[in-house]
Amino acid sequence: MGQKEKEMERTDAGVVVVKPKPKKGVTSKAIDWLECSFVKMMHDPKKPLHYLSGNFAPVDETPPLADLPVEGHLPECLNGEFVRVGPNPKFAPVAGYHWFDGDGMIHGMRIKDGKATYVSRFVKTSRIKQEEFYGGSKFMKIGDLKGMFGLIMVYMQLLRTKLKVLDVSYGYGTANTALIYHHGKLLALNEADKPYAIKVLEDGDLQTIGMLDYDKRLGHSFTAHPKVDPVTGEMFTFGYSQEQPYITYRVISKEGVMEDPVPITVADPIMMHDFAITENYAIFMDLPLYFRPKEMVKEKKFVFSFDSTKKSRFGILPRYAKNELLIRWFELPNCFIFHNANAWEEGDEVVLITCRHEKPDLDTSNGSVKEKVNNLTDELYEMRFNLKNGLASQKRLSVSAVDFPRVNESYTGRKSAVNVIDAKTMSPDPVAVVELPTRVPYGFHAFFVTELNEGKVDSESVSEKASERSYIRCSYQL
Repeated sequence: MGQKEKEMERTDAGVVVVKPKPKKGVTSKAIDWLECSFVKMMHDPKKPLHYLSGNFAPVDETPPLADLPVEGHLPECLNGEFVRVGPNPKFAPVAGYHWFDGDGMIHGMRIKDGKATYVSRFVKTSRIKQEEFYGGSKFMKIGDLKGMFGLIMVYMQLLRTKLKVLDVSYGYGTANTALIYHHGKLLALNEADKPYAIKVLEDGDLQTIGMLDYDKRLGHSFTAHPKVDPVTGEMFTFGYSQEQPYITYRVISKEGVMEDPVPITVADPIMMHDFAITENYAIFMDLPLYFRPKEMVKEKKFVFSFDSTKKSRFGILPRYAKNELLIRWFELPNCFIFHNANAWEEGDEVVLITCRHEKPDLDTSNGSVKEKVNNLTDELYEMRFNLKNGLASQKRLSVSAVDFPRVNESYTGRKSAVNVIDAKTMSPDPVAVVELPTRVPYGFHAFFVTELNEGKVDSESVSEKASERSYIRCSYQL
């Protein structure tokens, strides 16, 4: 691996140019045959793949299509690109499929001088480049990780890696989850991998530059939800692992320099999708959604299983700490959290606004997508952690299902009033309706970046645009 790292080509900006070297041949074909045999013996092809149907179904790339039909007018102040990333598998799975498995595709709508352009592009990860090389699906799927079959599919991946049929020198993530802008780079993120740098071109097109490893200092995965402090320009992030240290915290300066790792001790390997920052602290969530491969095999469970007997722990760490010695842990009733809205400090208390789930189930092999959506129990909660007396409390803020929260990023880590608005009556007459030329599948996270010169983008806050009281509604043709 060390020799491979020395050979990696980098751009002038320090981004790793992704050039995996998979190997075709007899070995590759033999593993394909072996995998196919196990799939025929152990996988039920009649099980519906819900996340490949309806508006979850994949779409092809769309090159920039300019001068889209616009009802009304697009304000001239809205010069930039609205970008959203989500899973969109390029190749059919060999067996199971989970929504999290899809290749990252970024959908963009470029707005300039009152005109709109639509584009969609795959993030050119090492994973998709290798599957394009083979012309089919080769990497293990989250949707397969259940029971003995899941263990076998893990071994198929290890075998392909060991025999160099697949090259994992550049990771194997999908870059399908979220986007962030920091230090002059638009980053596509997936928590199983390192960030991918994306360039927005003058015509709105989206070009993958390569992978970011912060001058070889990033040796672990990188959360899909890092936080950029709007005042200092620093980025705060972490990665979780199935091996110790299970959580690793990092600080990245506004100049893009990654500081030394800070391991965070938790008892078991967990899924920690998000975290939060305030002006002085970072908030970590030790929640009982565990990575348990033994139970996956013995009890035919999904590889990530929720333990409803364990409490939830929240760790508050001074955000510039060089180690974990000053972390304070608080306990609250059992729950899981995918996404936080924001956090701030009030006197002796740290306040977290979050989307709280009761008994999450990541297994999608049973029941329809509609049933799972209707059974969601994620609700908006306020949690308070008192650093003086060591007590924690929580209260529910909503009774309806809430997730994927967004706040004005100029107030990340700081306290803004919350206005709850009935979207149905917000405005009967939109400023503009842009008709998109193609179907856009369900995706994950999005945001708006403003335009500078030479096709570059800046993270000028959405608040500065929103303050001009202009709104856009995109009409999707489904």
